[in-house]
Amino acid sequence: MTGRIFAIEEFAVFDGPGIRVNVFFKGCPLRCRWCHNPEGLSGNRQVVHSPNGCMNCGACREVCTSPDACVLCGKCITACPRGLVRFAGDDWESEALAKRILRLKPILQHGGGVTYSGGEVLMQPDFLCEMLDKTAELHRAVETCGHGRAEDFARMLARVEFVYFDLKVMDAEKHRYYTGVSNERILANAEVLMHSGVEHIFRVPFIHDVNTDDDNLQHMARFLAKSPVTPQIEFLAYNNMAGAKYPLAGLTYNETFEQPYPEDIERAKRWLGDYKISFRK
Repeated sequence: MTGRIFAIEEFAVFDGPGIRVNVFFKGCPLRCRWCHNPEGLSGNRQVVHSPNGCMNCGACREVCTSPDACVLCGKCITACPRGLVRFAGDDWESEALAKRILRLKPILQHGGGVTYSGGEVLMQPDFLCEMLDKTAELHRAVETCGHGRAEDFARMLARVEFVYFDLKVMDAEKHRYYTGVSNERILANAEVLMHSGVEHIFRVPFIHDVNTDDDNLQHMARFLAKSPVTPQIEFLAYNNMAGAKYPLAGLTYNETFEQPYPEDIERAKRWLGDYKISFRK
């Protein structure tokens, strides 16, 4: 089976226990206004250009035969003298990708493993499940926004040891405003996760005046109270560099979000004080 991947990160340490390989699936059903991985949004293969170090020599433009609509010929990639042009999105056979991951087994098996992220892994559920099966000898983790079919989410849960699950905004309409979709399906899958017995951490991209208010935090606390075990929550401060990658994908970032204020953090601690919470920039 073939899947589309836009990045493979070896020797990662922030997305699960120990030293890991992170595999980033291409395509996402959400359009979070603070997204800092724009090359993972589209499920299509793309050519991306890094503006850092560009000499404006024009070599990429000289060889381009379709400047108005990229046909993915790759001529600009080989023409760039500084290697600043590349494809985002490579098609991998599951057998080949598993082989690449498992060649690091001597390192990964000592408290580490593999983490499947995105984009959104549930956009390619069959490929995800096949990869989870082929790497079953390692500790397997996924990072997900939770927006996927219930049956796909259940298939995934049956194959993993650990889940990072995003909780962005609790109000359905506010969630739709900031991400483009309702959170009904997301919260339903989150409840399944809480009762699954699979180890998990809820991750919250914490953004001033987006989800730092009393109503959102109280709603989150009431929701997490449904869990039969004490849930863990990791608050991730808004990334001020979120817009840096957008020019690579030919996109413009016009948002003006802010990192949480100290009082926002104290408010979260107050509402969610009964849970295992951590804050990370």
